[in-house]
Amino acid sequence: MMWNELLNEVNQSVMQLMSEDKNVTALISKTTNAISAGEHLDPKTKELIAIAVAVTTRCEGCIAAHAKKASELGVTKAELIDAITVAIALNAGAAIVYSSKAFDAWNNL
Repeated sequence: MMWNELLNEVNQSVMQLMSEDKNVTALISKTTNAISAGEHLDPKTKELIAIAVAVTTRCEGCIAAHAKKASELGVTKAELIDAITVAIALNAGAAIVYSSKAFDAWNNL
């Protein structure tokens, strides 16, 4: 996969959407400003969280954007792997919880 191409495509699409609807522009601006305004986590930690969330939500555009920003902020390979490992563990935990729902459905149907 060409991550730079994906990131460019996503950015172009988002910019087009923003140009068509000022409500989208305002929403994205508010969200971005809220993340930046937070004082308790440093920018590297925020990007690592964003990457982990992007993995769990399976958003390739988000992965590309936040991996780029993390790299620019000096996130190390070890830090990235730690964040990804958290995402893997969380997805495994969610699968276990939902497996119990499947088992319950089978038992009751």
